Amino acid sequence: MRGNLPLPASLHPPIRPVWWEDGAVCLIDQTRLPLQERTVRLASARGVWRAVRTLQVRGAPAIGVAAAFGMAAEAFRLLRVRPERIVEGLREAAALLRTARPTAYNLFCAVDRICSAIDRQGEMSGDALASFVLEEAARFYREDLACGRAIGRHGMRLIRSGARVLTHCNAGGLATSGFGTALAPVYAAVRAGKKVHVFVDETRPVLQGARLTAWELGKAGVAHTLICDNMAGWLMKQGRIDLVIVGADRIAANGDTANKIGTYSLAVLARHHGVPLYVAAPFSTFDPGVADGSGIPIEERSEEEVKKVRGRQIAPSSSSAWNPAFDITPACLIAGYITEKGVLTPPFG
Repeated sequence: MRGNLPLPASLHPPIRPVWWEDGAVCLIDQTRLPLQERTVRLASARGVWRAVRTLQVRGAPAIGVAAAFGMAAEAFRLLRVRPERIVEGLREAAALLRTARPTAYNLFCAVDRICSAIDRQGEMSGDALASFVLEEAARFYREDLACGRAIGRHGMRLIRSGARVLTHCNAGGLATSGFGTALAPVYAAVRAGKKVHVFVDETRPVLQGARLTAWELGKAGVAHTLICDNMAGWLMKQGRIDLVIVGADRIAANGDTANKIGTYSLAVLARHHGVPLYVAAPFSTFDPGVADGSGIPIEERSEEEVKKVRGRQIAPSSSSAWNPAFDITPACLIAGYITEKGVLTPPFG
């Protein structure tokens, strides 16, 4: 089963950000978008770890799928070099992958699921174990595809024809296995014949909105307007935003949500202006082991991401910078959660 993975027609995504092909994890290098569409092939868990760390692949569901396939790639790599220690090597690979990014819960779900499946399966030959790990990873991948379609189906009911939707960062196909979370309802609404206009926050400091969401919406033919992050409040004041839909990297048991930095500001602005804000995420993003947002670890990244744009210095070298990658939006500011099982509304816990 080292070759390509067949998919039913209903699960063929409009974008393939991460997939398995000819014995390797393949992904679109998102650091090159929108100027260059480049595919990266990774044949080890360490390669996947590096891709996650450097944002070649990003978005909680996509990171989870990449990690699952990374475990499969490592199993086949060990089969070639040291088949006698394949189980031990997979444990080490899992430990490494868990350190890639601390906030995205789907990463931990994927790795833990593979490890638990190995434990349940018991002893088997190296070839059989590698194939088994790939089968489990492929199942995780197909589930995420189905999840994205279901999120779109449920979420489109919140979008009337003519609606103006604001989104932040990138929670489209690129952030998942292909259908998206926050953009999935938009795509579903457009497919159903509704007119939708998306306002895209540029999303400093790494510009995922400007580089990725705008690129993705353009390829899909969805009407959109790119705005600077600090323009959102004024748009709401003018009555030009009907709803906000964002993704999530981890959701606590009470509904507090970790998402790209700037989401909390949007939630406060939306509440002040009477605009509903929805979080779109699969159930695998909910972490029942964390009671509330205070227990979600927040990744802090290099200050160079703030002081430079696409490698060009924009601030004095002597200045210090703070760069939390995520913030926490309390459940009280969230109108509902668009999941593969329907739209859930607070309170939780």
